[in-house]
Amino acid sequence: MYNGFLAAGLIWGLVHQDPFFGLQIQLFFLSCIFVAGIFGAITSSKKILFVQSVPSLITIIFVLFNYLGL
Repeated sequence: MYNGFLAAGLIWGLVHQDPFFGLQIQLFFLSCIFVAGIFGAITSSKKILFVQSVPSLITIIFVLFNYLGL
């Protein structure tokens, strides 16, 4: 379910007619993953930070670079 919701949110952001709103959708879903990773690292295992939060942060950076044309 988790990966399915993430994929649905990212695809929704890609196909949305308004590119800026699509960017906001993508950033929202990626930010949820980032926060969930931080919460998991605090409450469960530090490994979750590197498995979940770091990849989502890298993806957020790439999405922003792509939107800005860098």
